[in-house]
Amino acid sequence: PRLQPTISLLPQTPRGDGRNRTQPPPLGFAAAVGGGKPAATAAMAGHGQDRKTIDLEDGWAFMQRGITKLINILEGKPEPQFSSEDYMMLYTTIYNMCTQKPPHDYSQQLYDKYREAFEEYIRATVLPSLKEKHDEFMLRELVQRWSNHKVMVRWLSRFFHYLDRYFITRRSLTALRDVGLICFRDLIFQEIKGKVKDAVIALIDQEREGEQIDRALLKNVLDIFVEIGLGNMDCYENDFEDFLLKDTTDYYSVKAQSWIVEDSCPDYMIKAEECLKREKERVGHYLHINSEPKLLEKVQNELLASYATQLLEKEHSGCFALLRDDKVEDLSRMYRLFSKITRGLEPISNMFKTHVTNEGTALVKQAEDSANNKKVQSLTSAITSFVHLFVVQFD
Repeated sequence: PRLQPTISLLPQTPRGDGRNRTQPPPLGFAAAVGGGKPAATAAMAGHGQDRKTIDLEDGWAFMQRGITKLINILEGKPEPQFSSEDYMMLYTTIYNMCTQKPPHDYSQQLYDKYREAFEEYIRATVLPSLKEKHDEFMLRELVQRWSNHKVMVRWLSRFFHYLDRYFITRRSLTALRDVGLICFRDLIFQEIKGKVKDAVIALIDQEREGEQIDRALLKNVLDIFVEIGLGNMDCYENDFEDFLLKDTTDYYSVKAQSWIVEDSCPDYMIKAEECLKREKERVGHYLHINSEPKLLEKVQNELLASYATQLLEKEHSGCFALLRDDKVEDLSRMYRLFSKITRGLEPISNMFKTHVTNEGTALVKQAEDSANNKKVQSLTSAITSFVHLFVVQFD
């Protein structure tokens, strides 16, 4: 497994007052080539007249060695961790190269080379490693590469931090962190997003069929779709969610066509309710919360709205049969399911009204044969109230 490096704390030097203060930084490349001062006077020397001018080629060669060291660590190659001295040497080299007098102020060139460092690493190492893998193996590699990339962005943006503080702010340029993430988006995500989307949806369909899948893996992959948007949901919605919703529609359309023929109304509703429950759980495990209403709407439309008439009018198990046999649990489930659909309760309300009216009429006729008009009037009034109560309940 690749190790994710951590930057150690800067060394603390005890002072006479008993407090610890951070040592000032060394002069980085300038110190390395003999033009700098000892670490204790580095900050002052940075502005001194005797500071050695760093050429772009020599300074970048020094930075390149630090970048190569970082890449080796990310790739799991034998390499000692960065010390605070290493970090400050690299940081101060950038500082010196950005604060030299023109024409030796290399801020723009370093900003460009910062981006190029990511592009070269991605093209030479990251993209080939992803292209040679497929399906779930590709997803695992993508998660690892994204994790490593964020570490690389965090480290390099610290090495080049002086650019962020002054040059980038004054020029209104893209921040270093975003430059690094955009490189991953443009060179990797755009290249493989189709295959990634297909692999994720294939795993979701496997789970729908009862297979065990690695939910944590899907969560990590879909987090990339969100994070790569840099604050908006476009990548998640356009490159994944739209396709998931289409697949969900197709999947449950096939299921509904089979179930409506094979199952009784109660059995069909049990399956529909279970599907809705599992899709909601799916959101909790690995989909973005914004997907929940869209996903449930697709399932409800395919399983319930599209087959409402056929389901409710099933001869031996539909709504009339459930009312006739006083199947309270099934009727409650019917209410729960169809109450979430636009105008879903209207046909149930009408059927309920018809059922109660028919039953009431039969009772009235029976009463007419065995009681006086006063009793008939009382019974009719009670039935009318009963009908009104349940019509209101279902409306």
